[in-house]
Order: sequence, then structure tokens, then C-alpha cells
Amino acid sequence: MAGKNSRVIVKIREMILHGELAPGERVREVELANKLGVSRTPVRESLPILAREGVLTHLDTRGFIVRAFTPQEIMDAIDVRGVLEGLAARMLAEQGPPRRLIQSLYECLGEGDEIFAKRHLVLADEVRYSDMNKQFHSIIVQGAGSKVIADAIERNNHIPFAAAHALAFDKVNLSSMYHLLRNAHNQHHAIVQALENGEGTRVAALMFEHAYGTKSSINMSRPPWRSGSPDSNDGSGAEHHEPDSENGDQP
Repeated sequence: MAGKNSRVIVKIREMILHGELAPGERVREVELANKLGVSRTPVRESLPILAREGVLTHLDTRGFIVRAFTPQEIMDAIDVRGVLEGLAARMLAEQGPPRRLIQSLYECLGEGDEIFAKRHLVLADEVRYSDMNKQFHSIIVQGAGSKVIADAIERNNHIPFAAAHALAFDKVNLSSMYHLLRNAHNQHHAIVQALENGEGTRVAALMFEHAYGTKSSINMSRPPWRSGSPDSNDGSGAEHHEPDSENGDQP
């Protein structure tokens, strides 16, 4: 995932997070492309990726709707990710991480340092930070060499906004987002140091704390987050929405 599609994916996440796309709402490619100022192609390519993240549901009739989910589901999934990533990091520290792996992590640190060097964020930083963060976490999880842990994290990532890279910026207050993400990147530095020193217990705690901080990047008090309930809507939405030719019914 790179370039234009990365930007589109982040923008759609933000629309869902901020209630511009409501739970159960059909996602229409043309309308969405017009709002984002892009062609239909990157939108069409982004929707299946967002469905794999769990924020959209793919309908049998072809097309996608916004999945209903609750704040508690997201918080629980982020905690689960923190535990699993902490276990992976501990295993990696105890095994002794290869020098090449540490070098790859340092490249991520350098990328993040460049983002924060100007002491403020611009909107283009959202994609850059998200991609760097995804790479950082992937290096650690894959480096642990446990297919069981990697598969468990992949399944957990299907909960909306649970994945490490599933960030959405608060455009209203980029200053607050700067300080939040800057703190998260400082944790990246501490995590790499603990890995280099072989501090398994410490790095596991750092990874959990790092995941916990993700909750602050999502404004859980917004009304749209409370509108979906697993008890009232199973997330499929198929019985409430008729297929249309605008989204998915054309080649």
C-alpha cells in the first residue's frame, strides 16, 4: 500500500471515525471519489483493504457498507494487540535480534524523526507516519518468528482501528496530534533500545504501553461511535440496503 491509495485509505478511515460515513451506510464510489478529489480507481482499490481492516463490510450483492462497532470492541482489540506484540518483542529480545533487523528499525526511527523535526504536522504526514508505523510493528512481529503470534495479530486486526497502522488524524487539532504521535515515536526509540539490550520483560511492557496510547488518537466520545451496536446490527446491513449500479455492480 503506497502513494495515492495510502492517502485515500487514511481519508476514508477519518470519514468513518468522524461520522461522515455512518454505521450501516452504503459506500458509493463516485460520491466518495468526488469528496476526496480522486478518480474511482484508488477508491475501488482501497475499499477491499478497509474491509480487511474491519471498518467496512462486503455485501453479497457486491459493494460495501460501513461496519457497526462499539468503542469497547476497539479498546479491547487494541489491548489484545498490545499483549501479542509485547510477547513477540520479548521473544525477539530474548533470541537476540539480528543486526540487520535492528538496522531496519533504525531506518523507521529516522523516518519518524524527520516527520517530527519541523515541530508540527502537516496533512501529508498522516500517510507517511502510518506507513512507517506499520513497517516498524511488522518488523518486530515478523522478527519474532512465531506464525502463531503473527496470525493472532492478523485476526485481531480485523477489528476496526485495532491495527497499528490504522491511524486517523484529528484535522481540527493537529497540534494535539503532533504531541500524541511524538510521544508514540519516543516510545519507538525506547522499544528499539530495549531490543538491542535484550531486555525482554521491559520491551514487552513498552509494547503494551505503546498500544494503549493508540486509544488517545481516537476520539471515542464522538456520537457516531455510539450509534452502532452488535446487538442491534450484525454489521452486514444487507437486508437494509438495495444494490445500486454506482458501486461494485459495474466492471
